[in-house]
Amino acid sequence: MFVTYAAVTIFAALLYASAAVVYLIGHEFPKAQMDIKRLPRSWVPVFGVLLAAGALGLAGGFWLPMLGLLAAYSLVLYFLGALLAHLRVGSRKLGNWAFFFITSVAALAVNLLYHWT
Repeated sequence: MFVTYAAVTIFAALLYASAAVVYLIGHEFPKAQMDIKRLPRSWVPVFGVLLAAGALGLAGGFWLPMLGLLAAYSLVLYFLGALLAHLRVGSRKLGNWAFFFITSVAALAVNLLYHWT
């Protein structure tokens, strides 16, 4: 079970860390997404920091299991909020969202199974 936990957690942490970098370096993609969802562009760095915190929390869960659990729960909530932002403006392009959301749910599931059962 540890191998599955480690693989999913490391993959998710790297995925969210790379997304955080894209948000924090001022790339055009997150800005365009904010425009589509009619959210202020000033929120881009905030979302980048939240993604970075989630990635660091997942990685920190190897040493502090509760930190990993809280990070995984937080990422699930983050992406549920993203779904609401999509639906609010009638966006049906949910492929990227689904990939990120499923990864956060998988990270939460393996965390719960490995540490809390």
